[in-house]
Amino acid sequence: QVHLVESGGGLVQAGSSLRLSCAASGRTFSSFAMGWFRQAPAKGRVFVAAISWSGSNTYYADSVKGRFTISRDNAKNTVYLQMNSLKPEDTAVYFCAARAFSWSDSEALYDYWGQGTQVTVSS
Repeated sequence: QVHLVESGGGLVQAGSSLRLSCAASGRTFSSFAMGWFRQAPAKGRVFVAAISWSGSNTYYADSVKGRFTISRDNAKNTVYLQMNSLKPEDTAVYFCAARAFSWSDSEALYDYWGQGTQVTVSS
């Protein structure tokens, strides 16, 4: 079992930055690929970014490429999502998720989920 807790969300203006954190506890964090997903109001949950278990490979949705950076610190059992140049369309609840070994952009393939953190970007 892996327990995930996100933090760092908030209300910011367009063009601002935020860094989300996801702290993990339970099974060996370094054996899991980690992903970030988001869910806007009245919409489904969509892939944002993922990082391999070692941190050597990262993957991004086209909508955030060049603005968001995913990283992880296995010594701290934490994955981060640095979000720059935020836009109103980035407004959503952001979830982190863990998947054993390999990454995926499909939410159905992730094994564990956090409770989410709200990000609101005003224009």
